[in-house]
Amino acid sequence: MDPTRKRKIRLVVLLSVAVLLATALVYVSFDTGRSQLLPSEALEQRPSDAFELGGTVVVGSVEETGDELRFAIKDPNGPAQIPVEYSGSVPDPFREGREVLVDGTLEGGRFVGEPNTMTTKCPSKFKAAES
Repeated sequence: MDPTRKRKIRLVVLLSVAVLLATALVYVSFDTGRSQLLPSEALEQRPSDAFELGGTVVVGSVEETGDELRFAIKDPNGPAQIPVEYSGSVPDPFREGREVLVDGTLEGGRFVGEPNTMTTKCPSKFKAAES
């Protein structure tokens, strides 16, 4: 086979693979996106689809019964809060006052979390110096 033809075939194959990989990357990035809402936004919009609820665990709201965990999430900078029912693995840093993210749906004024979807945000070690 002619060396020039071999090079052209290799180039076409490599470009085809690159286009397929780029297409897969774009598809995956758009497919996995879920809207993240704070409690005030979720209460205003009343979304019917699954979404990610984020906020701070309300102090004194954590109740654990069997495999179910109940707590409330509030806006970090506001009074709005939503009760949450969650089952599944709970991250070690989970505690009152900590920021969390949970996937799930809003049902009858309460948020029902999908099992094993909770993540906790760690507090920053670096805080602004108080004057």
